[in-house]
Amino acid sequence: MRFRHPDGSTVHLAYCTNVHPAETLDGVLAQLRDHCAPVRRRLGRDRLGIGLWLAKDAAAALVTDPSALRGLRTELDRRGLEVVTLNGFPYQGFGAEEVKYRVYQPDWADPERLDHTTSLARVLARLLPDDVTEGTISTLPLAWRTAHDDTRAARARTALRTLAERLDAVAELTGRSIRVGLEPEPGCTVETTADAIGPLTDIGHDRIGVCVDTCHLATSFEDPHTALDALTRAGVPIVKSQLSAALHAEHPHLPEVREALAAFDEPRFLHQTRTSTTAGLRGTDDLAEALGGDALPDASPWRAHFHVPLHAAPTAPLTSTLPVLQAALTRLVGGAHPLTHHLEVETYTWQALPAELRPSTRVQLADGIAAELALARDLLTDLGLKELP
Repeated sequence: MRFRHPDGSTVHLAYCTNVHPAETLDGVLAQLRDHCAPVRRRLGRDRLGIGLWLAKDAAAALVTDPSALRGLRTELDRRGLEVVTLNGFPYQGFGAEEVKYRVYQPDWADPERLDHTTSLARVLARLLPDDVTEGTISTLPLAWRTAHDDTRAARARTALRTLAERLDAVAELTGRSIRVGLEPEPGCTVETTADAIGPLTDIGHDRIGVCVDTCHLATSFEDPHTALDALTRAGVPIVKSQLSAALHAEHPHLPEVREALAAFDEPRFLHQTRTSTTAGLRGTDDLAEALGGDALPDASPWRAHFHVPLHAAPTAPLTSTLPVLQAALTRLVGGAHPLTHHLEVETYTWQALPAELRPSTRVQLADGIAAELALARDLLTDLGLKELP
């Protein structure tokens, strides 16, 4: 979906396909047929943006086989789909029964991460629509914190500088500019947008910036305006933003609130949980740890890293951090000029929701994704952007 900003530039809105597990190119093609095209039809659009997730094997197949890449581009065009952004965070196995900490491997100290991201950049340059010259890729924020010593930190910085050189080469070869954004996430070396400023200013390249995920922003209790203004002052490019909402519990000391939260404690993904105290941010690596004892103070609200569907906040006594998303979006695209032109709805947790909220058919999932995109569209038009055909 495309929108005209009042300054005349185009803002792209997509939804991320990591909600549909696929490790191979055949699986990606099936996603386009079974999920993405039906969402487009539900929205009544001739064209729909998708943020492709390409696992290791799918990306390798595309970068080594030009005919396969041409075939994917043809299939996208045939189904009324376009790609300007990729999710390069998960490397493989994102549809496994248990993902948890494995999603952070390999990290930026490992050569596989550089090679994979380079492949994604080369693929994206060929997938961009004919009238689009810039693509973006989100990636993990260096590493999970416990694996990141000084030696590995130095390797990660070197890898990102090499990536910047390779992105320059892609631009020279194809005429397409591909930018990569570290995506701050609770528990990682770069947990907050503030944590991103040092490493990114050290690298100092305009093709390497930050991806602002509004669920992660909210989970870490970051004020959107403060965070985005600090990035802007530091000259850190906001490459893209993932529109998402976290799980919010206003009164976590109450038994009924604990019971409601327990319904979201599931075995597949990590649900980092945070609370803001007078002594600073406190947190646990997963929701089960927060619920299991006194690991997390409960005198103030809790927020958990669980991507709640944008249009469907949990019932009381829980809610979502949609207001944080709205505030961030106002700063991102509501001003005289957009801070980013690439927005991506990323609710990958549909199948991890409590049973009564979980879609049981493809039709129900497509309806839910379309409803999320419709809400995001309305937020954008409320800010003065005009939806384009």
